Amino acid sequence: MARFEKDNRQQESDLIEKLVHINRVAKVVKGGRRFGFAALVVVGDGKGQVGFGKGKAREVPEAIRKATEEAKKSMIRIPLREGRTLHHDIEGRHGAGKVVIRSANAGTGIIAGGPMRAVFEALGVQDVVTKSLGSSNPYNMVRGTFDALKKQSSPRMVAARRSKKVSEIVSRRGDREAAAPVEAAPETVQEVTE
Repeated sequence: MARFEKDNRQQESDLIEKLVHINRVAKVVKGGRRFGFAALVVVGDGKGQVGFGKGKAREVPEAIRKATEEAKKSMIRIPLREGRTLHHDIEGRHGAGKVVIRSANAGTGIIAGGPMRAVFEALGVQDVVTKSLGSSNPYNMVRGTFDALKKQSSPRMVAARRSKKVSEIVSRRGDREAAAPVEAAPETVQEVTE
């Protein structure tokens, strides 16, 4: 029992916590306004698990603590390619916020704006290109990013869904990429001869 608690504590200490946004909120009461704080936090292990949470309290540290607790409870696992990027391009949306996420070659880095950058840093993605369209509200951007990430599927997941082997699906992707330039070449030769 003690070993399990120790492993759990060690696992929690390895988590990457990113504070995305703090908002001052007011509650109007008889004597005037009571101010509080709302915090948005993203938590990840840097190895494919990530979650987000929001918390409200009268003091900033307490709001951050509540948001972090909620983020730890809502963590999801995302399949990564080579442990550094996503398997395929995806779009996600929440409300008026729309995000486009594209996988990238090694060495590209994280090309993303504030709230989305925090999600990918906590997730452990090193190469990704993103674009936020529509709402710039950090809550909608983070939720839109999570909506997109939930749609992410690895070749193994696709193979299981189609009752095929992973090698069949991966080889097909390679065949298509190799066949495309060969088909395009004859057309360009004909245009030049005319």
